[in-house]
Amino acid sequence: MARAAAAGGAPLARPVIAIVGRPNVGKSTLFNRLVGQRRALVRDVPGVTRDRLYGQVAFERWQATVVDTGGFDPSSSEPLVEGVRRQVLIAVEEADLVLFVVDARVGVTGLDEEIAGVLRRTARPVVLVANKVDAGGGEVLLADLYRLGFGEPVAVSAEHGRGVAEMLEALRDRTPAPDAMARTAAPTRIAVIGRPNVGKSSLVNAMIGGERVLVHDAPGTTRDAVDTAFERGGRPYLLVDTAGIRRKGRVSEALEKLAVVMALKSLERCQVAVLVLDATEGLAAQDAHIAGYAHEAGRAVVLVVNKWDLVPPGMVRRAEVVDQLRERLPFLDFAPVCFTSATRGEGIDELFVVVDRVAAAARRRVPAAEATAALKDAVARRPASVRGEPLTVQSVSQVSAEPPTFAVRVNHPDEVHFSYARYLARSLRRAFGFEGSPIRLSLRKAPRTRGRRGARR
Repeated sequence: MARAAAAGGAPLARPVIAIVGRPNVGKSTLFNRLVGQRRALVRDVPGVTRDRLYGQVAFERWQATVVDTGGFDPSSSEPLVEGVRRQVLIAVEEADLVLFVVDARVGVTGLDEEIAGVLRRTARPVVLVANKVDAGGGEVLLADLYRLGFGEPVAVSAEHGRGVAEMLEALRDRTPAPDAMARTAAPTRIAVIGRPNVGKSSLVNAMIGGERVLVHDAPGTTRDAVDTAFERGGRPYLLVDTAGIRRKGRVSEALEKLAVVMALKSLERCQVAVLVLDATEGLAAQDAHIAGYAHEAGRAVVLVVNKWDLVPPGMVRRAEVVDQLRERLPFLDFAPVCFTSATRGEGIDELFVVVDRVAAAARRRVPAAEATAALKDAVARRPASVRGEPLTVQSVSQVSAEPPTFAVRVNHPDEVHFSYARYLARSLRRAFGFEGSPIRLSLRKAPRTRGRRGARR
């Protein structure tokens, strides 16, 4: 089997298929068709996809990992295009099979021929896909494609699904059988979030130990939510690098608006949100907004103060920065703070230690008896009354994790002041930890005792 590994060297049980082609031939549309959901951004302009985007494709009992790549231009020297080219070559290097997509309506272009030459030198098996064959009789457009040297092209319409099943059969026949014995532990899912240009992509590359996502000085370089499976210290992770989130009023370009939506959706799929802050700029208002998104989503949060190497020595101490964050982000007073320099690789080991600790805390389950005892003690320390009647806790049970959520049965659930509910949640944190995770309470009416029901009869 060829090197079927995602960036970072983690072995994959499924074969890896890289989708390659020049800009605007429909690669991302085909990727979305294969994975069965809109994972990649699609617009009728070249250069929308820039990073590698991973997804899973299933056909009958066969499964594979498919990788979407940016438009490939082997000859351009423009820095951003050069970065895209590196991403494409990495995808090809780690793939078992390459899906070379061309536009059947346009025919073979000079750029297609350049890409074909590059693919031949990689010695990877290639399936030539003629996209945008949208109607019967379009196969006559395929004759010119044979000169690319990859045999008979497979005609498809990624937009309408025509020919995709036949293409999947060809892919299944050309890929090695996945190792049915390979079993890996469930990965810790991490979303890297933050406003544009705070160093998220640099941090991702430092975390996985290689250039996984495109890094460029221009804000907004990352557009897709890019999933990366990798291992570190024997532990599996799934990392998502998201597009920079800006305030809605400042996002005018339709493409960037869609990127923001996908970035926020990544919070729904992750277990730990790593919120990246710029040490040289301090906490901005938009940082607080993004922190609020993560908190509302119920994700465990780790605050990362990046670019710490650019802060002059003695200008500010780490403890002072932590105090400022606690003051400005009081709703995340439970979130640990890490200091990193992504460009130097500093603080990355500590960050993984904290992420592992926070992920484990978010999964923790507390026995009902212990949770009940903790809150009864909390009420005894700080009694409360409703309508002149003491507030009593009958029982507490944890109903879910990630985030830890507790059903608390009390005598007057609808009239407990929010500040007292917050005190109860903090009492659970004091007793059981849950570092990095919000704790949610569901206050419910305690059932009447049999004695009271009997008395009423």
